[in-house]
Amino acid sequence: MVVNSLLALIVAFGVAALLGPIVIPILHRLKFGQQVRDDGPKTHLKKQNTPTMGGVMILIAVVTATLIFAHKDYSLALWALLFTVLFGLIGFLDDFIKIIKKRSLGLRAWQKIVAQFVLSLGFAIALYFKLGGTIWLDRVDLGVFYIPFAMFVIIATVNSVNLIDGLDGLSSSVTSVYSLASGLLVILYALSFPAAGISGEAAVDTANSLNALSGIAVFAFATAGACFGFLVHNAYPAKVFMGDLGAFCLGGAVSAMALLTRTSLLLPLMGVMYVASSVSVILQVGSYKLRHKRIFRMAPLHHHFELGGAPETKIVSMYTVVTAIASAAALVIFWLCK
Repeated sequence: MVVNSLLALIVAFGVAALLGPIVIPILHRLKFGQQVRDDGPKTHLKKQNTPTMGGVMILIAVVTATLIFAHKDYSLALWALLFTVLFGLIGFLDDFIKIIKKRSLGLRAWQKIVAQFVLSLGFAIALYFKLGGTIWLDRVDLGVFYIPFAMFVIIATVNSVNLIDGLDGLSSSVTSVYSLASGLLVILYALSFPAAGISGEAAVDTANSLNALSGIAVFAFATAGACFGFLVHNAYPAKVFMGDLGAFCLGGAVSAMALLTRTSLLLPLMGVMYVASSVSVILQVGSYKLRHKRIFRMAPLHHHFELGGAPETKIVSMYTVVTAIASAAALVIFWLCK
């Protein structure tokens, strides 16, 4: 499991990094440039027409590395890939409309919500029948209420990951750390399986479970590797943006890791900066509607810091460090409770 996971990380990194010199010129020729919001930070105006939809590099890298190294058991890995690809498709449509219409708005809000609702409902029902209604390492059984719970996790996560994609390298950096932690979490879980003293059907079940876990660990490390490889081209100053294609596929990947490992209760801690972005938007909108006053200079939160004078690189570093500390704490909690 460990060797295949590390190989997946390396291959995904290589694929994403090497695709840059191929994909970026193609995006330039197709005039797939970023449309910057007029009401956004003025420093972002210089990013107008920077190639977008670079998330295709992440998607190709994750799929390639996962299919190569999750060969022992694809039962969970394929579900994770399905999450990633289908939510990436929503992002692709959003980006494509923005590019064709030459505007900063792609799909309407209601169109995104309907698409996310349909996908999350389908995934939640499928996972309920495949994995049962249990969370937290099978210790808490939600029964049929697992379906709305899983839908909430998916929709909240996808939109939160999308919100954090607002600065050069921010989403890639945070998600790479989150994915690494998720992979390590799976490996820790695998270590808790009995290594000896079992035989017969119990031994077969243990082997099957370990193989399935190996697949999701490979997927998590592949996602981390793809993000690292994309950072080669996306770190400040970015040569390419991931676009909603990349943000939505990463949101699907993050939610898949949480649900397939039954550790979704750790997601708010490991993904604390995703949560901070979403909460800042909710508070900002609520405050303005109720009091006609803003809490932050601008939401999501990273724009508040940016308008306060913090350089993009410093904000990205801060978000990444906080995610790493929170993820380390989550791993400790998991190890103590497993």
